[in-house]
Amino acid sequence: MKARWASTYTLHILRCLRGIRSFTDWAAFEKDFQAEFFLIDPAKSATLALCNREQYGQGKQTLDEYINSFQVLVKQAAYPNGLQLCLTFQDGLHPTLMEHIDNLAKDHPDNEQVASWYKVAQDQWQLMEIQQELC
Repeated sequence: MKARWASTYTLHILRCLRGIRSFTDWAAFEKDFQAEFFLIDPAKSATLALCNREQYGQGKQTLDEYINSFQVLVKQAAYPNGLQLCLTFQDGLHPTLMEHIDNLAKDHPDNEQVASWYKVAQDQWQLMEIQQELC
């Protein structure tokens, strides 16, 4: 939520409680509230988030957290499965994990099915965790 605007908006509502009528009915309030605090176009916002390689990616998240947030954005953006989706997923992976996947001689994920990327990434992530535990 827009924190600074939320406090201003609250003051606006409180004026209504003091007898100054701000909205004609509930529908008017709901429309105004949604216009102020909800995304105008969630699909467009999700698509932009997926395409912003500098701000969106696995980072310090676990792989499961990254996959979950990625899947939410994909659904919101109505992104079709295929090469572009797989490349977008790859771009967000932790560099070390991506290096492990690139070094696979076999079982390389299908670049048309993002689910195969999820599976291979999860397998490699588990191997990396085991290797860290052994060291």
